[in-house]
Amino acid sequence: MEQRGARGRARRCSLGFAAALLLCGVTSAQLRYSISEEVDEGTVVGNAAKDLGLDRNTLKERRYRIVSSRAEPLFHVSQADGVLYVSRKIDREKECPQSTTCLINLKTVLESPLEVHYVGVEILDVNDHSPGFPEEETKLDISESVVPGARFQLRASHDGDSGHFSVQQYKLSDNNYFRLEVKDKGKDGKIPILVVKKSLDREATGHISLVLTALDGGKPPKTGGMNISINVLDVNDNAPIFSEEMYSAMLSENAAIGTTVIQVSATDLDEGLNGEVVYSFSKNSPNIMQLFDMLENTGEIVVKGPIDYEENDMFEIEIQASDKGSVPLTTEKSVLIKIVDVNDNAPEMEVTSFSSSIPEDSRLGTTVALISVNDLDSGLNGKVICSLSEDVPFALSPSLQDKMYSLVTKSRLDREKSSTYDISVVARDAGRPARSSEKTIGLCISDVNDNSPEFPVGPYAFYIAEGNDAGAPVFSVQAFDRDANENAAVTYRILREGREENTPSSFLSINSETGEVTALKSFDFEALKSFQFQVSATDGGSPPLSGNVTVKVFILDRNDNAPVILYPLSSNGSARGAEEIPRNAKAGDSVTKVRAYDADTGYNGWLLFSLRPLGERALFSLDRYTGQIRTLRPFTETDEAEHRLLVLVKDNGDVSLSATATVTVKLAEPKEALAASDHAGSAAEADGREDRVTFYLALTLGSVSLLLVIAVVVLIAMRCSKSAEYTSKYLQDAHYDGTLCHSIQYRSGDKRYMLVGPRMSVASAGAPGSHAGTLVLPDARRAAAGEPKFPNSDWRYSASLRAGGVMQSPYGGVLGDAGSPGRSGSELAHGIKRC
Repeated sequence: MEQRGARGRARRCSLGFAAALLLCGVTSAQLRYSISEEVDEGTVVGNAAKDLGLDRNTLKERRYRIVSSRAEPLFHVSQADGVLYVSRKIDREKECPQSTTCLINLKTVLESPLEVHYVGVEILDVNDHSPGFPEEETKLDISESVVPGARFQLRASHDGDSGHFSVQQYKLSDNNYFRLEVKDKGKDGKIPILVVKKSLDREATGHISLVLTALDGGKPPKTGGMNISINVLDVNDNAPIFSEEMYSAMLSENAAIGTTVIQVSATDLDEGLNGEVVYSFSKNSPNIMQLFDMLENTGEIVVKGPIDYEENDMFEIEIQASDKGSVPLTTEKSVLIKIVDVNDNAPEMEVTSFSSSIPEDSRLGTTVALISVNDLDSGLNGKVICSLSEDVPFALSPSLQDKMYSLVTKSRLDREKSSTYDISVVARDAGRPARSSEKTIGLCISDVNDNSPEFPVGPYAFYIAEGNDAGAPVFSVQAFDRDANENAAVTYRILREGREENTPSSFLSINSETGEVTALKSFDFEALKSFQFQVSATDGGSPPLSGNVTVKVFILDRNDNAPVILYPLSSNGSARGAEEIPRNAKAGDSVTKVRAYDADTGYNGWLLFSLRPLGERALFSLDRYTGQIRTLRPFTETDEAEHRLLVLVKDNGDVSLSATATVTVKLAEPKEALAASDHAGSAAEADGREDRVTFYLALTLGSVSLLLVIAVVVLIAMRCSKSAEYTSKYLQDAHYDGTLCHSIQYRSGDKRYMLVGPRMSVASAGAPGSHAGTLVLPDARRAAAGEPKFPNSDWRYSASLRAGGVMQSPYGGVLGDAGSPGRSGSELAHGIKRC
């Protein structure tokens, strides 16, 4: 209790001591820091606790803080470490306006016991303000009579910064009339003064624009500008000036009263009344004053009395121009008026023509006609000038004799542009108003052969369908010649270089007069696709001129070739072939492929295949584009053993042509099944003739079972007996589809043929009786009997197969190559063994 009482007394004493200090007005700072204005919030000012020697561990317990009356204090102290921080951005100009030193005094307080420490923070100025003028532009009115050295004080610039960062100097933009002086008034700053250094002239420069720039002491310095607009006031220091040095006018005699003779004009560079000009006569004889008058506001001199050329042919009048200034300035000028005689006679012309026609190749300067002119008037009224009224290739050349002209050519004549000219010659005197007369000279331009025949198109391109009629016109060419008469008569011919025999152009004939081209033979697209030749057109001039043009002829294809069956081979004018397939063939197995060729191109050569089955039920399908024949379903025991298929091959011409091929398909029993059937029949006869019903039932059951077992065994044996060589030789082919292979045979007379060549041509396929590329066998049953027929992949080709294409039987028959007749029989036999 005593301790707590002692502490309370000490605390009260401390509070009393602090209050005493406050009452005594102690303001001296124990610490002093300095920072720049505009620093960021949270900037460290200094470690006040450390600098004051305070224990940082007791700061929080003693509630170390800054006592301030501000709503938003500028600084705060951390109770954790005693560091003094900036609470917000400080604007020195706002905190210490108009002060060279900005010191912020802070009072820091600790409790238990109470301690008060004063910390002073000096805010250092930074150059964050630019100089500024009270107004962006100031206007001055200065008389042009002001003398050099006159002074005009301007408003000073203000800078929010102080000291070195305040306004330090002024600059004036370059000019010829003013310079700048600066007066330093200490605390009031520096005052700019505008001084006239050269006399002003409003007429030369009526308005002057200057820019006054204030700079502070920053590095780099900040600037502020003010525009100075000076209006130069006028004084009457310029006399009126006439627009011309000498005035003269022409006036016809007997001019009407009020006629304007001339209008003079004077200008005064001054403005206002000093620049307004009035006109009047000056020092003239009474006679002139009776004949002429002058309008003071417009400067017009008008006729006042009758003018007679015979009395006086010229007048010299003195005039003056004055301004309206307080002390008017005047300028005098003379006006010379010449009286002009009345022009009452028109010129007369006489034309002497040499010829009414001139060749178009005449040289420049060739004289066409002579023209003489005359005018009864005198002076200018009698002076005559001749000219041509139109732009023509002729000119008038003055002759050595007075009032004589020659009409000559001045440029090259071209009859093709203009064959005739009506030349209008105008004779005009120099009177005012001028009088004139006109005469027309007709001239014809005769032709010379100076233009070659020209073709409107070059080169020509014609399209002729093949099979055209021989001797009939196919097209025509036409040239034109811009000359006339016989110079424009054009004849045509075909240019042939040397001896051109059996060339396309040798089968053409051209009409020399019309340019119509006739074909002497019928063209065949399959033999000739295009050709070109040249046609020459010659005129009838002397010497003759000619022009050539290239003619390109393109033969268009017609559907004039029917499809040719390549396989099966034609015999006796018809395409017939026989195929054998096993009865146990699956649906989709390949039977054979019909191949055809069309000599036409495009749609005319695009072949489509269609099947015309002769039976009631369709067992086979035909690919429309490839001609591949396949089975539609497995065969049954009830299906016939032989089927005849009619294949129609047609092209896609506008009028399609077609060909047909007959393919006979025979269903063959497996050889193992046939042998087993014969053995079962012999055993039944050896057992005796038992009951026929029981025998046939047992035979049928045994045959079916045996056929099934044999088929399974043969299939397994075939798969197991395939060698690696066979596998790599046949089954790796990308086009193999697993179709069973067998020989392809056909009969011609008493002989049977088997196809073995890999290629064949159209010639061998279309010639009946031709045995090129085939193997002749006396009996087809002896050929490759009992040998397995493996699939072959060389029979996948497009429907539009051309002559010389590769042909093979889908069941292993390698077609012969008619183009390779040197193949030996051993090679052909080898091909059969492979199949």
